[in-house]
Amino acid sequence: ILGISDPQTLARVLTDGVQSYLNDPRLVISYEPSTVEELRQAPAPTNLSQEELLAGLQKSIRHEVLEGNVGYLRVDDLPSQEVLSRLGTLLMTNVWKQLMGTSALVLDLRQCPSGHVSGIPYISPTCTPGIQVLHVDTIYNRPFNTTTEIWTLPQVLGERYSTEKDVVVLTSSRTGGVAEDIAYILKQMPQGIVVGERTEGGALDLQKLRIGQSNFFLTVPVSRSLGPLGGGSQTWEGSGVLPCVGTPAEHALEKALAILTLRRALPGVTHRLQEALREYYALVDCVPTLLHRLASMDYSTVVSEEDLVAKLNSALQAVSEDPRLLVRAVGPRETSLGPEAEAHEPPEAEPEVPKDEAARQALVDAVFQVSVLPGNVGYLRFDRFADDSVLGAL
Repeated sequence: ILGISDPQTLARVLTDGVQSYLNDPRLVISYEPSTVEELRQAPAPTNLSQEELLAGLQKSIRHEVLEGNVGYLRVDDLPSQEVLSRLGTLLMTNVWKQLMGTSALVLDLRQCPSGHVSGIPYISPTCTPGIQVLHVDTIYNRPFNTTTEIWTLPQVLGERYSTEKDVVVLTSSRTGGVAEDIAYILKQMPQGIVVGERTEGGALDLQKLRIGQSNFFLTVPVSRSLGPLGGGSQTWEGSGVLPCVGTPAEHALEKALAILTLRRALPGVTHRLQEALREYYALVDCVPTLLHRLASMDYSTVVSEEDLVAKLNSALQAVSEDPRLLVRAVGPRETSLGPEAEAHEPPEAEPEVPKDEAARQALVDAVFQVSVLPGNVGYLRFDRFADDSVLGAL
């Protein structure tokens, strides 16, 4: 190391050594001659006017209502408690009121690499029950040697987003820090679905510390999540948040909308399935139990047709003990439940009975296989029942 004269090369060598020794990719040593001056010039949020705060917020937060009455909220940088409290009324009027009436919400964190820990209670409670406050995380701060519990706010401006509505969180490999914590918290909620890529695996609070009076800096995590929502030793730090549905980040929104379309259709699917069982299932004694099972099932984990089919088959066959009771996904032309749905393949045509005696004998030999086995045991094999008119003629 002492023989390295180029500071950038030295920084890379030191970073490789620290990361490999401690197995922590979040530790970075960098050489940045201009950083000290930039830090001096950066204005503190407390010195910004409300107009300046609002302008910055408009760059980091965008929203719209998509087709199917799906709310879309993109957050590229989670503001601090101070900013959110100062602009709370404006946010409620211009953003949240427009999203409250939607049937589902997509929270896009794909381009959110950072944020403020103090802003977590302002995002997570909007999608949690409002009856009581909820402990969502415990955070340890190393410089102050303090542990802080993060709870949802007992009251929020306006209304909370209904817990009966789905909330899909979009993530990418760039989703980091506080955004990861929010994604993890919402993933633990009954209606939360994370779609996209595994997140960065960063830290709640990364600080860049100057090493002595040099132009070298150490980037180090100074805060640590001790387990969101009582997760204990489980954490996203270092490993990232694993999505419920993995897909490239650029396709995450499309995938999320497809999942929401499926979940909107769930009540109709289960209703039609109940009708089919009530009208057609021959084991009548099992029908009331099957209907109750369908009505009481938890569909919160269903994110694909395959999930739905597997869940329905497992439940119905467990109740009825009937492996013939089978649900399958059908094509777009096969939309009805009932006997007509079985006609997706035309029945095999009955063979014509030839008039020639030799041809008739050949047909008999094709339909039936007859032999006498050792011990004078007769053997008759036929693989399908012929129509009575065919059998009568033969």
